[in-house]
Amino acid sequence: TNRRTLPVHTAYAERLVAVLSGERPVHSMLGLTVGEAYDQLVRLAPRTAARGFGPRPVLRRCAAQPHSGDTVLEVFASLAAGHRVRALAFRLERGPDHRWRCAAVELDGLGRLVGGGPQP
Repeated sequence: TNRRTLPVHTAYAERLVAVLSGERPVHSMLGLTVGEAYDQLVRLAPRTAARGFGPRPVLRRCAAQPHSGDTVLEVFASLAAGHRVRALAFRLERGPDHRWRCAAVELDGLGRLVGGGPQP
């Protein structure tokens, strides 16, 4: 096949959108996360799916900013679901095995709030 390969940050963004929208189970990210990222997804996914995205969100923009040479990417994306736009930010870290894994994730700034006090 002549399928174009997505950049790693875009491929991760698509996976995260599928998990956050309830299309894929959170455990599908088990081998693809490190640190707090998996726990963040466990807390975020039910809230975002329950909030009713409406139509399946579509990845609109996705940009990566490299840090620490070529071992860290800070990624920023926007998602569109109907007329609503949401912000997604996540961090990818390249391990000693040269594989990228998600180390942190936030949706609309909720990553800092999840598990804490009441939501706005």
